[in-house]
Amino acid sequence: MEMDGQLTFEFSKRPTIKGFPELRWTGKRPYESTQYYPAQLKERYGEDVSGWINKIFWGDNLQVMSHLLKKYRGQVDLIYIDPPFDSKADYKKSIKLKGQVVTGDSNSFEEKQYGDIWTNDEYLQFMYERLTLMRELLTEGGCIYVHCDWHKSHHIRMLLDEVFGAGNFVNEIIWHYADYMQGNATTSLPKKHDNIFFYSKTPKYYYERVKVPLDKPVKRNRVVWNGKTKTLEVARDEFGKIIYDEFTDRYLDAVWEEDVLNIGQTSVTRKTSSECLGYPTQKPKRILELIIESSSRPGDLVFDCFMGSGTTQAVAMKLGRRFIGADINLGAIQTTTKRLISVAKELNGQQKAAPQLTLFQGGKQADDEDEGYLAAASAGGNDELSAEEKAQVAEYFKSKGIDANLPQEDVKYTGFEVYNVNNYDFFRNPVEARDLIIQALEIQPFPQSSVWDGELDGRMVKIMPVNRIATKADLEELKANLPYKTYEKRREENPKAPVELITIVCMGHEPDLKASLEQELSDYKLDINIVDILRDKSDLELKREAEAEIVREGGKLIIRQFYPMNLMQKLSLQKEYVEDWRQLVESVMIDWNYDGVVMQPTVMDVPDKKEMVTGVYDIPDDAGTIKVKITDLLSESLEVEV
Repeated sequence: MEMDGQLTFEFSKRPTIKGFPELRWTGKRPYESTQYYPAQLKERYGEDVSGWINKIFWGDNLQVMSHLLKKYRGQVDLIYIDPPFDSKADYKKSIKLKGQVVTGDSNSFEEKQYGDIWTNDEYLQFMYERLTLMRELLTEGGCIYVHCDWHKSHHIRMLLDEVFGAGNFVNEIIWHYADYMQGNATTSLPKKHDNIFFYSKTPKYYYERVKVPLDKPVKRNRVVWNGKTKTLEVARDEFGKIIYDEFTDRYLDAVWEEDVLNIGQTSVTRKTSSECLGYPTQKPKRILELIIESSSRPGDLVFDCFMGSGTTQAVAMKLGRRFIGADINLGAIQTTTKRLISVAKELNGQQKAAPQLTLFQGGKQADDEDEGYLAAASAGGNDELSAEEKAQVAEYFKSKGIDANLPQEDVKYTGFEVYNVNNYDFFRNPVEARDLIIQALEIQPFPQSSVWDGELDGRMVKIMPVNRIATKADLEELKANLPYKTYEKRREENPKAPVELITIVCMGHEPDLKASLEQELSDYKLDINIVDILRDKSDLELKREAEAEIVREGGKLIIRQFYPMNLMQKLSLQKEYVEDWRQLVESVMIDWNYDGVVMQPTVMDVPDKKEMVTGVYDIPDDAGTIKVKITDLLSESLEVEV
């Protein structure tokens, strides 16, 4: 619906059911509507398949899902999320220079990726709102898997009961993993498992049992049903001997043991594993394989809005599912992009190397009169048919009602696009965001203040959390620390004047944020101004731009130097010497014919962990406007037109 020119989506709250308690917390707010947020297509890798191309979004996932509602409401078949656990930890990524052998810590340092520190009430509201939007995105036969651990599993279960309905609880998966440090647990039992809650949107959900291999074959006596006695009996042969069957696998149950599933990692993928990408809290791909295989069909749409290292997206691509991913962390976007480029290259290589299937393997089986067409299409593969012959054959089978496309299970959706939601891309460094905002807005900082971040034009400035849109819950800390005794004195001295001039700086906010604060502090006259950077300051530059020397020379594009400012500053603190600029580069992407809007790289120089980028590239004859994107080890990028 349209409200004040703004597209708004409304959704009803699940009614309270007697006998099923609901979770309560301070500041709990019903979540019954959201507004549409625009998204900007920035990059495109590969091509669409049958009109579909996968999508990756950078931004607050609440805004991402609000954007998706316009087109994908009720269209998502499967959701898996690995959200914050409220672990009270700041997760860091180890940054190592390219092309060096690690012998110690001298050539590496840690960079904070994201924090998992919450107040209880803030966390619950955060998850409640997002689970509500996920329910709206799911199809009627869709399912959701929520990965958590002991920190908040009890709360997550109650939230899922409230949002999806207790009757739509399907199962609780226990992922039991190895713990080689359990000797450290001296005052309690070692924590050796994660919880994965499995819910459906309706009772009519899709699920297909998956078999997993056993460590060694197991013999079991065969059991049969006796119709006369109405009981199960041991099966025997004609000589009265018990019949045994040998089993090499079993159906998957709700306890996922590491040794049975051959996962090979603890709760965080082992650093020694070939899977490890160095991203904090990365989960093993085997977990996602089991979930996607059991709860979706080839071609179904899979969604993960806490994307992290992109395990869900990578597995979905390999299994022939379509996907949408999102994350607020820039490092996650870069890590996932690199990973998907690699997976797509592998899959596309396999498809080229394998003998081509005929046009007519899928669908209905052809009868005898079709044999001539099948023979013509099959001889040496489809490539031996001319375009006219292919069209004729395809038309013939179409007239017969026979599907001339490849079988669904053979389709791989390897292309993907990268979007920014609500112009999130100008915000390049979330870790240093507060300092960058202070600098950009020319705020006079208050380093020691517990209430205010600084002063601007005579107004007290409070910077809201910059990793998401500001909500009413974010105002609780501010309200708790305001100098009320000072306000009472000012009110007595001058009743008509505001007791404080306040500027709240945020990156997106709930529409009634200001009104809510004024109402709750109605005993005092306050002059409140909200500066929304995404709306009011969309042209503000919050990034310390890198520099590069890129030249055309003799038909080649040469990168001579690259100076990533933030990274160089951090390395200088480590007293690290960089011999080659390529040591600082994670990837180089080149679009030889940039259209000025969407970058579509044809050169994707993404080396392995110890290798370095080339830095020299052949310019094709038909090159037009060249756009180069250089991404450093901090996942920050420099984009230059040459």
